[in-house]
Amino acid sequence: MGTEIEASLLPPQERESIKMVLLGTFVAVCGAFEYGISVGYSSPTEDAIISDLGLSLSQYSVFGSILTIGGMVGAISSGRIADLLGRKGAMATSAAICIVGWIAIAFSKAAWVLDLGRLAGGFGVGVFSYVVPVYVAEIAPKDLRGGLTTANQLMVALGSSIAYLVGQFVTWRVLALVGIVPCIVQVIGLFFIPESPRWLAKVGRQADFESALRKLRGKDANISQEESEIKDYTELQSLLPKTRIQDLFQKKYAHSVIVGVGLMVFQQFGGANAIVFYASNIFVSAGFSSGKVGSIAVAIIQVPITLLGAILLDKSGRKPLLMVAAAGTCLGCLLAGTSFLFKAQHWATKAVPALNLTGILVFTAFYSLGMGAIPWVMMSEIFPINIKGIAGSLVTLVNWFGSWAVTYSYNYLESWSAAGTFYIYSAVSAVAIVFVLKLVPETRARTLEEIQSSMASLGIFS
Repeated sequence: MGTEIEASLLPPQERESIKMVLLGTFVAVCGAFEYGISVGYSSPTEDAIISDLGLSLSQYSVFGSILTIGGMVGAISSGRIADLLGRKGAMATSAAICIVGWIAIAFSKAAWVLDLGRLAGGFGVGVFSYVVPVYVAEIAPKDLRGGLTTANQLMVALGSSIAYLVGQFVTWRVLALVGIVPCIVQVIGLFFIPESPRWLAKVGRQADFESALRKLRGKDANISQEESEIKDYTELQSLLPKTRIQDLFQKKYAHSVIVGVGLMVFQQFGGANAIVFYASNIFVSAGFSSGKVGSIAVAIIQVPITLLGAILLDKSGRKPLLMVAAAGTCLGCLLAGTSFLFKAQHWATKAVPALNLTGILVFTAFYSLGMGAIPWVMMSEIFPINIKGIAGSLVTLVNWFGSWAVTYSYNYLESWSAAGTFYIYSAVSAVAIVFVLKLVPETRARTLEEIQSSMASLGIFS
């Protein structure tokens, strides 16, 4: 990671203090790796599961898509769970639920057991998708926060790629057991990392708050200013009444809610999950004899480009990288749509597969560079502590709903017009560029308290 490179250049005392932050980040993003494995699991296992359990295609479709239903339920619950049990408690609970889900899948003899396991796993990763970036953002120093939070998306990409590649060589039951490994690593790791200092301050555990902050910043670090900022901000927020869902629509929260929800809408409705779930079908439709080569190329490109995004995030800033990424996904879908237009019109038919592959790889590269990770980074940064739980649940729910809507609607849209489908996705990314330019703030190198205070005072309706 880029943050590891930067950390190696720090003075010895600062390198020592950053070790706990890196350990905490590693333990947390095991949940993101689990998310990636869960998403990638259904693609390489489809034929074997249908054959072994005698499922119809519609029954397998239920199995594949029910992950997003569980994810939506987990998203609705995620903020409250993280506020009630703490960030570590929420991660431990999610890991336990995912383990139960994978065991049910690995030993299932009937479709309903398979679906229950998938549903449980969806709930677990739905909670992970909120609490992992929040925990990382709350423990990280402001100058490393962006890169470390981007590790969330890096591990999602790595998990899905590994699930696809390992799934080519092991049975679907063994692959389900592989999915347990990151959960076990995380549960063990949670015993060695501190709870989020900001959550400890919020619930009034003063001694634990100071101890956790000291572990994260080093025994010789001067934490007085950061400690004072967190305590003052938390005390101010504690004077506000308990947040309800309708409170999110107050004028003072409008900017942060619109940015958080809007980025998730553009991330999902730009077509990412249609490409992830149906990559093989897309390549075959474009004229490839098999979708395997193209799918492997997509899997391989995700990880290094996501790593590059992590390096650039704290150097270039969130806003410029988001705009570049949205422009790239717009171009990628435009190329893919044009390939299907050429095929339908019988224009340059020999060039159609190459044009399609280029478009999908361009989309994947730029999505991995910024559109995949930065909305989660922003979500973890822009909400005040008093509404972070409920606002985070809303944003995560929007993300999972978008995932379901896009994957469910793709086949219907594709049967209407493959070219038109990708042109719609391209238009969504084009609108995203304007949205980012006009509404999204730059949060690089600012404390969480500075970001949230500025958004409240400089809201779009003020």
